[in-house]
Amino acid sequence: NQKTFRPKKSAPSGSKGAQLRKHIDATLGSGNLREAVRLPPGEDANEWLAVNTVDFFNQVNLLYGTLTEFCTPDNCPTMTAGPKYEYRWADGVQIKKPIEVSAPKYVEYLMDWIETQLDDETLFPQRLGAPFPQNFKDVVKTIFKRLFRVYAHIYHSHFQKIVSLKEEAHLNTCFKHFILFTHEFGLIDKKELAPLQELIESIISPY
Repeated sequence: NQKTFRPKKSAPSGSKGAQLRKHIDATLGSGNLREAVRLPPGEDANEWLAVNTVDFFNQVNLLYGTLTEFCTPDNCPTMTAGPKYEYRWADGVQIKKPIEVSAPKYVEYLMDWIETQLDDETLFPQRLGAPFPQNFKDVVKTIFKRLFRVYAHIYHSHFQKIVSLKEEAHLNTCFKHFILFTHEFGLIDKKELAPLQELIESIISPY
């Protein structure tokens, strides 16, 4: 399924997003993830959330893309995060009632759904100074909640494969950045994080 390897989305080069992205790259390069997630002084919180949402979407896409030959409908007939957690898909538009789908199908639905949100200028305005919608943070929270599920599935179902590909350091760094960001801005409810609770506590407690 090549569809999960989609082209990277990015903010237009002249936009506010491009400046914020430079800030992200600079702070990430310093290795201080705590600093990298903080809202830069004087910046708009919604702009910061928007730029990071696009970045985390790209990151999860690329991580999952390395597993598409292993995460198949045969190997992963349902979207799970260990024996206790199963995720069903609904987008509230085409699919109103949650349906059980294979993990790759879930991720495909999810990435298409997020991409539609990111391309919607009423939700993610591209023009400088264009207003964000009133419910912007709720939109972002739903995106992050669902991106977390991909991480939860990768850790529970494919971690051995990640280790054999020597990708675990990269996965752990990406996940740590993701968790510190969601923690900083209160984007995911604690109960949603339960499948990876111990790992998350090991990330957050040193700070």
